[in-house]
Amino acid sequence: MSQKKIAFIGTGVMGSSIVKHLLKAGFEVTVYNRTKAKADPLIGLGALWADTPALASENADIIFTMVGFPKDVEEVYFGEHGIFRTAKEGSIVVDMTTSKPSLAKEIYVAAKERGVRSLDAPVSGGDIGARNGTLSIMVGGDEEVFKEMLPIFELFGSNIVYHGGAGAGQHAKMCNQLLVTTNMIGVCECIAYGMKAGLDLEKVLQSVSTGAAGSWSLSNLGPRILKGDLDPGFYIKHFIKDMKIALEEAEKMELDLPGLKLAKEMYETLLEKGYGDFGTQALIKYYQV
Repeated sequence: MSQKKIAFIGTGVMGSSIVKHLLKAGFEVTVYNRTKAKADPLIGLGALWADTPALASENADIIFTMVGFPKDVEEVYFGEHGIFRTAKEGSIVVDMTTSKPSLAKEIYVAAKERGVRSLDAPVSGGDIGARNGTLSIMVGGDEEVFKEMLPIFELFGSNIVYHGGAGAGQHAKMCNQLLVTTNMIGVCECIAYGMKAGLDLEKVLQSVSTGAAGSWSLSNLGPRILKGDLDPGFYIKHFIKDMKIALEEAEKMELDLPGLKLAKEMYETLLEKGYGDFGTQALIKYYQV
C-alpha cells in the first residue's frame, strides 16, 4: 500500500495531522491547500505541492479531501481545476469533509461515470484525535472499497465503522454532531454554574467526568475552557454549517429536533460576536457576554 501515491486536498487543523501520519507511513503525498503557507510545514516534512486540486490528483491512486463547506467540496471535485478533471480510472476519492449526504451521493455517481471509486468518510475527534491518530471515521460507499482503504484509515483512526452506501457516512456524522451540540451546552453550563457557585472547577471536572455525566467533550474540552484555551479543534463557523445540514436532513425526514435548534441559535449568537474562528468550546462565552 505504501507504494500508492496519495493526494490530500485541504491541510487545515485536522488535515495537516492526517498528512503527517501518511508521510510517516512512507507514502508519497501531494498536497493542495487554498492558503499555501498552511501547507509549508508539510512540504518541509517531504510532502509535494500542487497548485490546484486537479494537478494534485492527476497521478494519485488515492485522493483525500477535507475542506470547509459543501460549496468547497463541489469546487474541488467539479470545478474548473477540480479533481474530476484529472482523476485516473481506478483511483479512489475519499471526502472527509462533514458535508451533505446528497452531495456524497452526487460525487459517488460522478466518480462511477469516470471509472473512479468513491467513499464519504467524515471524522470525529478534533485536532487531538487527528494528532494522536485516534479519529473516529464514519464511512459510506461500496464495502469492497472500504475494505481496501481500511489499512490506510487505520493510520490515523482507531474507531472505523462502515455504515452503508454512499451518503451513509455523512448521515452517521450528523448523528455525531447532534450529540456534540447539546453536550457542549451541558459542559459549558456545568462550568458556568460551578464558577458562580465559587467551586474549584478542576475538582468539579474531576468529580463529574468519570460518572454518568462523563463525555469526550467534558474530558477534553472542559480543561481547555478552564485554561482559557479556545483555539479550534473544530471551528464554530464549520459547526454551524454542520447543524444547518442536520436540520435540513431532519426536515426531509419530518423529524423535529428542538435541542439542535437551540444549540444553533446559541452558536449563531457567538458567530455574530466574532467567534467564528474559535473552537466549539468557545460556547462558554455565551454565558460570559
